Amino acid sequence: MQAPAGEAVWSRDGDRWIPAPAARGPWDPGQAHGGAPAGLLARAAEQAEGGEGLAVVRLAYDFLAAVPVAPAAVEARVLKGGRRFQLVEATLAGEDGRVVCRMRAIRLRRSGGGEEGGGPGPAPPPLELEGPAHAPLDAGAPGQDGFYPTVMEIRRSTGDVGSGRMAAWFRLRRALVAGEEPSPVQRAVMAADFANGLSWILPFEDWIFVNTDLTVHLHRPPEGEWVGLDARTDIGADGAGVATATLFDRRGRVGVATQALFLERR
Repeated sequence: MQAPAGEAVWSRDGDRWIPAPAARGPWDPGQAHGGAPAGLLARAAEQAEGGEGLAVVRLAYDFLAAVPVAPAAVEARVLKGGRRFQLVEATLAGEDGRVVCRMRAIRLRRSGGGEEGGGPGPAPPPLELEGPAHAPLDAGAPGQDGFYPTVMEIRRSTGDVGSGRMAAWFRLRRALVAGEEPSPVQRAVMAADFANGLSWILPFEDWIFVNTDLTVHLHRPPEGEWVGLDARTDIGADGAGVATATLFDRRGRVGVATQALFLERR
């Protein structure tokens, strides 16, 4: 695969990372979509020293504050080294030095020669490439750049809008980092952050249902440029919710994702 065309989500300027306007999320024009920092920190975890022959199998993000669409600093360090198992921490800080997103990744040794298998589970949702792409969640004012639809193409597959359960396929229209092809792990986490927006159950016009975290487990990296999500949202009466999703490629399941949601009436 070639790197997607158009301006990348992030470009490097010395020690700083500069976001494109298209990093914007749906909640506030000055705040980045969670997929933008998620992809960048996944890249940092993959490239942290000592990772040769290891696969990233879990990425656990905490969004400590809104991630601004502004220059940022990214750091990664290996908290626990080893030949079989490693724990890597990556952080993204704003211009004031405050860490706004923290992620810890597990890297495991690739043994090779194993067999794939698993218990009964849903088949990949059908991917329809004909016809227009579909937005499950309002992306903001018309004509503005935004992570959807500028960066991410979404094609709804099954389920009803606003029902709390929907499946869709996601494909990057832009590169994550200028001059680089996004890795399968990066593609997976950038799609996974859409779980709550895909499976919303409270009206976007009346409610905020922003995720405070994101955890992705991958038993294998997705193949190809399309990543499928079969997402569900459950909400409680006390102002909290959980979005869960199964991740697919066109061959089958690749992992799972979860998000804790903060609910508040606008």
